[in-house]
Amino acid sequence: MTVLLFLFLTGEHLSAQKSQVTLQQVSVEAPFKMSKIKTPNFARVADFVITDYGAEPEDKEKNAVAIEKAIAAATVAGGNVIIPAGEWKTKKVHLKSNVNLHLSEGAVLLFSPDPQDYLPAVFTTWEGLECYNYSPLIYAFEAKNVAITGKGEVRADISQWRKWFPRPSAHMESIKRLYNWAQDRVPVEDRNMVNDTSNMRPQFIQFNRCENVLVEDIKIRNSPFWTLHLYLSKNIIVRGIDVYAHGHNNDGIDPEMSQNVLIENCVFDQGDDAIAIKSGRNPEGWRLKTPSKNIVIRDCLVKDGHQLVAIGSELSGGIENVYVENCKVADDNEKLMHLLFIKTNERMGGYVKNVYLKNITANAIREGILGIDTDVLYQWRTLVPTVVRKLTPIQDIYLENVKAKEAKFVSKINGNVDLPVRHIHLKNVTLVNASDEEVQTKNVEGFVLK
Repeated sequence: MTVLLFLFLTGEHLSAQKSQVTLQQVSVEAPFKMSKIKTPNFARVADFVITDYGAEPEDKEKNAVAIEKAIAAATVAGGNVIIPAGEWKTKKVHLKSNVNLHLSEGAVLLFSPDPQDYLPAVFTTWEGLECYNYSPLIYAFEAKNVAITGKGEVRADISQWRKWFPRPSAHMESIKRLYNWAQDRVPVEDRNMVNDTSNMRPQFIQFNRCENVLVEDIKIRNSPFWTLHLYLSKNIIVRGIDVYAHGHNNDGIDPEMSQNVLIENCVFDQGDDAIAIKSGRNPEGWRLKTPSKNIVIRDCLVKDGHQLVAIGSELSGGIENVYVENCKVADDNEKLMHLLFIKTNERMGGYVKNVYLKNITANAIREGILGIDTDVLYQWRTLVPTVVRKLTPIQDIYLENVKAKEAKFVSKINGNVDLPVRHIHLKNVTLVNASDEEVQTKNVEGFVLK
């Protein structure tokens, strides 16, 4: 008995000692209680250089295999998978626990435009609905202590994905079918969206159900769909990245049902929202019951994009405790609609509360500083009927020291008559030149402007 116990404890001890990745705890100041973020440190682990596994710059097949082998070796005790300087063509990359994909300065990891290179299908999402679809170009599922770092670049060749940007009737029927499957609680493994007509583009980078995630310093260029998707994950730091993506639906970062997130010192040049916080669409958010929570965004620059921060419209799991501070919108931004835009509809449910914007500056804005709209349905308005009516409580929104030079309005709120928006506080929010009525409120209780 003693021998067996000794062997069991020894095996347990050895197993626990396998990973050489250490965890650091980062404190983040916020106007709400926020736990320290656990972030992985790869300083003491070995390097696994892809050329040692057969990588050759122009050969995507060899490179994909080499990266896969390097990741498999690195995950055992923790390691840095090194992409050396130069351009390296590849197919999908699937990260594992205790692995840091490190892009050396001058390195470009160039992802194939061929959809077949992102099969077999993986457990992923499409606009807030879970399904099996083409793999994200870089994908991590249920990984712990995982990172993408370095001064290099990941780049998507979107020549084929670009052909999928339009939404023809066959594509619309596919997303309608997926919505109905989710509504009927069809198991996710039976929701395969890979066929000849769905044309559902994958995310560039997705961390799906991961813990202790670091994305630091890299450049991201182009994307088939959402650029960096943080899905059902926690303890995440995104720091110092530079994003340029002007395709269709090219949000910069989408934290969705994720918690304990810090986004700082990033640059966004987008075709859509810079940061879009989400929490599942309708039945999916209600089923998973995981709010996006404790998210701090600071010291970021938006060169172009629709919103500095969007909340929704997929927010059925709830969104709370969001703090945005010391961010700036470039003077020559051509697309910016709002600094903060909260959007939902009568089908979403969920909730939004405790959102703070502080020390934000912008030049010209197409719409206004703050927008809240409870009737945003996009294509879903005519695609499917309202099956279950669930309104979204929106309350406790705080803006302080926010300044823009030109816009239509300071604040425009379209609340629902059956559930008004509550407790909106604007302090030292300045618009130099308003072309419309500065404050427009519909179904709002407790609006304060100081």
